[in-house]
Amino acid sequence: MKSVEAVIRLNWPATGEKWELPILHEDSRLLAVSKPAGLLTSPNRYDLEKPNLMGLLHKEIERAAPWAVQRGLTYLANAHRLDYETSGVIVLARDKAALINLANQFGTPNPEKVSVGLIQGVPEEDTFEVDLRLAPDIREPQLMRWSREGKPALTRFKVLKRFRGVTLVECRSVTSRNHQVRVHLKSTGYPLFGDDDYGEGKRLYLSSFKRAYRLKPGAVERPLTPSLALHAWRLVMAHPDGTGPLDITAPWPDDLDIAIKYLRRYAG
Repeated sequence: MKSVEAVIRLNWPATGEKWELPILHEDSRLLAVSKPAGLLTSPNRYDLEKPNLMGLLHKEIERAAPWAVQRGLTYLANAHRLDYETSGVIVLARDKAALINLANQFGTPNPEKVSVGLIQGVPEEDTFEVDLRLAPDIREPQLMRWSREGKPALTRFKVLKRFRGVTLVECRSVTSRNHQVRVHLKSTGYPLFGDDDYGEGKRLYLSSFKRAYRLKPGAVERPLTPSLALHAWRLVMAHPDGTGPLDITAPWPDDLDIAIKYLRRYAG
């Protein structure tokens, strides 16, 4: 299918929030977009008034938005999700049969789910993995913790680049548990920057690694990682039609790109 519009624009009138979702892949059965950080994938049971990707898309289809009409879209459903704070690849089914196929795939380790992130500290190993069962936190059910009674969860990590006190890592999620990468990194002692729930909210600032850093009088330094420094970069999966594997990637967000640029220049 020839792309009609490369971006889907969504807005939430109640708060004035706006989002742009680049279209990463589309055909007669699937639509893949890049979800921005700060947007739920689906409704949050703890805050039903909070905007979410699926709710916004469904409203756009109902009101016959041009991008939906141009594609003949009457149905969209997600078989997987990303955390509110995480940006990256989301694949949506355009019919129920495709949804069932995706749901079956995401119930197995077969889809290759690759994220990239900036972590606090510098691991000695080039590769490592965390195999810890995860369960909802009894005190805060919206968060997760490792537990013997939890569901199996396995993440494999690879160091992509070491900087002074900061590391760029690749994260391969063999299973698909809520907050899996974030909890597993916390368990290693190397939490993600910008993680308010599992990393004590620590942000990465240019002043922390650039020598002779100077800030203009009266100015306030902004963090290089204003949100969670985790991006769902790549997803490799089988197409529901059985026509071969799909390899979908989402461009890294600007704040992550800029942070890495400065780290390479001043903290290599």
